[in-house]
Amino acid sequence: MTHELKTIIQQYEKRQQSGEASVLATVVALDGSSYRRPGVRMLIFENGDMVGAVSGGCVEKEVLRQAQSVFSSKVSKVMVYDGRYRLGCEGILYILLEIFKPNKPFLTQFWDTINKRSPFFINSFYKKEQGESKNYHTVFHFDDTSFFVNPTAENLSDELPRFKQEMHPCFKLVIIGAEHDAVQLCKYAALTGWEVTIVANPKEEKTENDFPGINKLIMVEPETFQLKMDEQTAVIIMTHSFVKDLQFLIALKEEKGAYMGLLGPLRRREKLFDDLLERCPDLSEEYLEQIHGPAGIDIGAETPQEIAISVLSEILAVVNKKEPSLLKDKVGKIHV
Repeated sequence: MTHELKTIIQQYEKRQQSGEASVLATVVALDGSSYRRPGVRMLIFENGDMVGAVSGGCVEKEVLRQAQSVFSSKVSKVMVYDGRYRLGCEGILYILLEIFKPNKPFLTQFWDTINKRSPFFINSFYKKEQGESKNYHTVFHFDDTSFFVNPTAENLSDELPRFKQEMHPCFKLVIIGAEHDAVQLCKYAALTGWEVTIVANPKEEKTENDFPGINKLIMVEPETFQLKMDEQTAVIIMTHSFVKDLQFLIALKEEKGAYMGLLGPLRRREKLFDDLLERCPDLSEEYLEQIHGPAGIDIGAETPQEIAISVLSEILAVVNKKEPSLLKDKVGKIHV
């Protein structure tokens, strides 16, 4: 959800000069099932523009309508949306609406935390009932510094029920390779909200304009490539060059992240592993076991676009510790 919050902050900053008021909507509790879970947010501007969504699109009009009283009174409120009688979702949403007016130190600290890929926490204080209260508020916690989303709400009581959310660094996908299939994978990963880094050979003369949705382009030879991976970083090697794939595998041999994939058939992977072990006999078994090759889930993918979906699906399954299956065969809740 961090990437959605980034978008909210970006759009807020773009409108700062106009002085337009905004209201932050946060799903703080849920009874039953719903399209999105607690922690999802959207921003409403006074002219009716909205950034983000708290559902699949069926709740937002009511959120906009309920936000009007917050614009008028400047007092936070909790709205209760019972989807059982409107949507058939069998869920009741509790949504906190509050004035969103972060100050400059807040915004500076937020982007510093995002750029450092550090986690942070958000606490929202509310009651699980329809109504207004000056004590309803949200606080962001960055390391040892805390900020209210509405500075005028400082020094309020924190004895109310609390929704606490840990925000992780944005998920990052590093694509090693710059051919047409890498372009498609970049595009689809960016649509998912991931930060995408493309690693290309300097001789290829690529630019960021070649990759829709790219966050960063690195032009580097395999011999000098360095990458620090974390639990929110996935890598896929797809240079379409056996030698370069091998060199990048060697460069990453000390790293462990959320996912590491290798494009190409099984026989090619086995040959790469043989050469890799010959060059690096002390290579850990753990490193080889974390490599998913051939990368992707078997969905009958043929085109670059379909292959991108297959690869992204496997990354999501691995990260979320799920065994891919048809939802129609699942017994019980979709979200656990």
